[in-house]
Parts: sequence; C-alpha cells; structure tokens
Amino acid sequence: MAVTDAQNPLLGEATCGSLLQKLQEIWDEVGESNEERDKMLLQIERECLDVYKRKVEQSAKSRAQLLQALSDAKLELSTLVSALEDKSFVGIPEKASGTIKEQLAAIAPVLEQLWQQKEERVKEFSGVQSQIQKICGEIAGNAGEQTGAPAVDESDLSLKKLDEYQVKLQELQKEKSDRLHKVLEFVSTVHDLCAVLGMDFFSTVTEVHPSLDDSTGVQSKSISNDTLSRLAKTVSALNEDKKQRLHKLQELATQLIDLWNLMDTPEEERKLFDHVTCNISASVDEVTVPGALALDLIEQAEVEVERLDQLKSSRMKEIAFKRQAELEEIFTRAHIEIDPEAAREKIMAMIDSGNVEPAELLAGMDNQIAKAKEEALSRKEILDRIEKWMSACEEESWLEDYNRDENRYNASRGAHLNLKRAEKARILVNKIPGMVDTLVAKTRAWEEDHGISFKYDGVPLLAMLDEYAMLRQEREEEKRRHRDHKKFSEQQNTEQESIFGSRTSPAPPAGTKKVVGPRANGGANGTPSRRLSLNANQNGSRSAAKDGKRDSMRLAAPANYVSISKEDAASHVSGTDPVPASP
Repeated sequence: MAVTDAQNPLLGEATCGSLLQKLQEIWDEVGESNEERDKMLLQIERECLDVYKRKVEQSAKSRAQLLQALSDAKLELSTLVSALEDKSFVGIPEKASGTIKEQLAAIAPVLEQLWQQKEERVKEFSGVQSQIQKICGEIAGNAGEQTGAPAVDESDLSLKKLDEYQVKLQELQKEKSDRLHKVLEFVSTVHDLCAVLGMDFFSTVTEVHPSLDDSTGVQSKSISNDTLSRLAKTVSALNEDKKQRLHKLQELATQLIDLWNLMDTPEEERKLFDHVTCNISASVDEVTVPGALALDLIEQAEVEVERLDQLKSSRMKEIAFKRQAELEEIFTRAHIEIDPEAAREKIMAMIDSGNVEPAELLAGMDNQIAKAKEEALSRKEILDRIEKWMSACEEESWLEDYNRDENRYNASRGAHLNLKRAEKARILVNKIPGMVDTLVAKTRAWEEDHGISFKYDGVPLLAMLDEYAMLRQEREEEKRRHRDHKKFSEQQNTEQESIFGSRTSPAPPAGTKKVVGPRANGGANGTPSRRLSLNANQNGSRSAAKDGKRDSMRLAAPANYVSISKEDAASHVSGTDPVPASP
C-alpha cells in the first residue's frame, strides 16, 4: 500500500524520463545488476516499439477505412448522379481537395440530398409502375391475382425513363377507358335485347362476369379480353335469337292476318293481337318495345293460329266459296267466260269427299287466283283499248242523234255544252278506224304469243271486230244511198219549183223534235242494248242471272257504226226529209 501510495502522485504527471529515473532509483535501491537492468530496458524498448507499431497499424487501418469510405462515397455519388441523370446538381464538389475527412465532410451533404431525391424518385416510379401493373392485370383478366408492389430498377431513375412509364400509363389508361366504354355499350345492348326478348338481364350479364352487375361501380367492371369476347358472343347470340323470334312472330302474324281475312274476323278480335301484327313488316333494329319478342307472346300467337286453323277447317266451304268468288270476280273484270256453277259443284265434291286437305285445296285455289291475275294482266292493254273503242262508239251514236236534232243550234239551255261535246265527238269518231286497226294488231299479237284465241265474254274479239268492220261498211253504203236519194229528190223539187213556182214547204210536225243530251247505252234506233249481233247470237243461251251480272261490262257497239262528217251534218240540217232510222 505504501508503494502504491508513493506511485499515486507520480501518475498524474509521469513521463518517459521521469519513469525511467524512478526505475533507476528502484533498481539502485534493489541492487539490480547491469545485465538485468539492460535486459529490462531492452524489454521496455520492445514493448514501447510494439505499442507504436500497434498505433501505426491502427492509424493505417483507420486511414484505409476513411479512403474506402471516401471511395464508396464518390462511387455512390457517381451512381446516384448516373441513376438520376441530374448532372446539374448544385451540391456536387467540382474538385477533390483537402484531407480525407474534409473530402468526406464535403461529399456527405450531397449524398444526403441525392438519397432523398432517389427515395422520392423511387416512390414516383413505384406509383406509376403499380398503376401500369394494375391496368395490365385488368386487361389480362388476372387483376385479383397480383401481389406486392412492382420492383423498381434503381439503376435508371431518370426523368426520361419516368416519362416513358407515364406515357405508357396514359396509353393504358386510354385503352382502359375505351375498353370500359365498349363494355358499357355491350352491357347496355344486352340490357335492351333482354328487355325485348323478355329475358332476365341480371342472370344473363352476370353469367358473362360477376362484375358487370349494375350494383358494382363503373371502374370495377371487368375489361379483360375474355370479358369483351364473351360479351360480344352474348350480344351476337341475343341478336340471332331476336332475329329468329322476329321471323317466327312475323310468320305467325302473316298467318293470323290471312286467317282473319279468310274468316272475316271482326276488328275487335283482331285488336287483341295488335302487339303481334304491329311488327309484321318491321326490321330487326326497329323492334325495341320491351317484351315485344317474349316467348310467352310467341306461344300465345301460336295458340291463336292453331285455334284459327281448326276453325278454318270447320268453315272450309265458306272460305273456298269466298276464294271462288274472288276468282270469278277476276275473270269477270277480265271478260273471261267460265262456268261458275260447275266450279262450285267441284269444290263441294272435293270437300265432302275428304280426300283433299283444306290447306291443299286453298293452295290450289290461290294458285288459280295467281294465274288468273297474271292472265288478266296480260289482257289489260287490249281491254283498255276496247273500253276506249266503246266510248268512241257511244260518242258516235250520240253525235248522230245530235245531228238529227233540228233545234240543236237554238239558244236553249245547255246548247253550248252540246256544241262543244259535238266538236270533241267528231274528233274522237274520226279516230275510230285507227283504234280498230290498232286493236286488231294488238289482238293478233296477243294470240300469237299465247297460242289461243282472245275472247271477250266468250266471243272471239277478232270476229267481233270483223263484224264491226262489215257493219260499218254497210252503214257507209246506206249513207251513200241516202245521199244519192236526197240529191235526186232535191233535184226534182228544184225542177218542179222552176215550172210551177216556189211554194212554202210544210213545217215539220211537232212530234218529230227530240231533245239531245246524254243517254244510256242506246243506239240511233233507240234500242237499249249496244251488243253486237254476233255477241248476242253466241251468248243467247246463257242464263238470265249471268247476263244480268255482265251486261254492264260486256263489249257493245252502237248500231250506227259510221260517223257523220260535217258535210253530212249540214245536209241533214238543210234537208226537210225525215232521216230514216238505222237498221
């Protein structure tokens, strides 16, 4: 303890010299030999040298660590600047000067700022890449399978690279918007089609993808290729179903209308199926009313058609006779002679025998009606010319009556109208020969094309025209003889007047005057019918009912076929002899 206490005051200010002196004193006091002292001093020198060596090694190691840190800092600085591509950063030292620690102190704040900037840039990259990854997953259809944030490539955090990602993100966002718009259009189309077809929209659209339900948000709807493909197929299938149902409904509506027309169904009963018949001529796109093509509506129409078919079978005779009446009407308008009684008896026999299906019978009659219409159409031009010829003959007959009227030029009521009609009648009568020639040419051409004779109410038209021409020629001869006779009479009267003197000619009897005006089908001889003699002779055996039905449409020519010229008219006016009636 004494030695320790004696050392204590020396510890505070001990130096190598003082310690060596203290050691000499101790050795002197102890009596150490010089050899021992040299050995201890040598040992102390070695221990001091070891201490210096350790310190030098530690210092060298520390310097190496600082140099490595400086090198790492410079490398980190270079890497960050390269990754961020921000060479214009203000805090970067231009020259490497000063001690190692000074250089480290100069680089440290720059690195700190670059690290912060790197972290912010990484966040930006991560956010953009996450959105890209999410949209790509939505397009691919595996949005729910994505886990974790995308890995950011820290070797390239430049603004250029970030802009590339942002451009890509904008393109994907636009594609997503387009796909979403297309999905919504498909969903809307599916909704409309389901409404028209009477189908459940919810089950139809969720069968494609659960996210397409109206309860989900717009941005949550699936926009994958598979969803778009399945939606397109669904719309196509619904459109095809709509097309088939519309075609089926239109067929049923046509059958309903045909059956209604056949059986004269009242309007009140037809209105019950207005929702069926209203789309009979509509296109697929025009049918938009909800439930217009529902299956129950089509089934209802099918049941009604089946009911009417059964009712039609029970009313077959009435329907067949109605068709026969339509056929007879076509033949009547076309002036084609048929035997309606025989046809009706044949229909009755076929229905009563039961050997012919009602549909086949009606189809056969429809075919006859179609052929009759076709034949009537082929005869139309000739029939129109016959009507014009008949009208011209009527005007010719009226003109002869007009010319016989001695008071036609009196200032009586309607005289100016008759005068105008007479002028038009003369023009029309002069065209009769041309009408007949054209009618003959058209008739012969028709007969050559069809290989049969053109008959008008059973009478060959060419024979009628030949008889007309013959009678017209006879009438011309009669007129010529009448003019010769009149000239001879006038000559005799003139000779007698020159011998015996003039005398007042007696006034015509009052009973010979006649009023000129429109008349019914009557010729100059006052007969009520204008039918040709050939026509009358060949049709004399027809029943009275049939003649009564067709008299108003039968071709007839006036008995006085020859028109009277203006000179003849003047001769009628100047003459005093009564005009003989036409034969």
